[in-house]
Amino acid sequence: QVQLVESGGGLVQAGGSLRLSCAASGRTHAMYAMGWFRQAPGKEREFVATISWTGASTYYADSVKGRFTISNDNAKSTVYLQMNSLKPEDTAVYYCAANIITPAQAMDGFYFDSDYEYDYWGQGTQVTVSS
Repeated sequence: QVQLVESGGGLVQAGGSLRLSCAASGRTHAMYAMGWFRQAPGKEREFVATISWTGASTYYADSVKGRFTISNDNAKSTVYLQMNSLKPEDTAVYYCAANIITPAQAMDGFYFDSDYEYDYWGQGTQVTVSS
């Protein structure tokens, strides 16, 4: 079983920055494609960003493109989400998600931008942006 633990959420003023982290554990030598999703009150969960195992392939939602950056550190089985120029509409619970992939998928740069494609989820971390 894979466990994902997020950290780094909090309260920030509009225009500020936060960095989220998500550490995966539970499967030795596993290779992951990972992503971030968010859910605002009264809204459905939405895709934010995803990254391939090598880090060479990334994909972002249009709403965060140019402001958010996803990265990973495979030695630590950790994915990060650097969020800059935050807006009040970025307020949400942010969830980390992961899929274990094969070496072939890892080399092919697999990533996933739909929540139904992910097998493992973190507990979520709250991000609140005040105006």
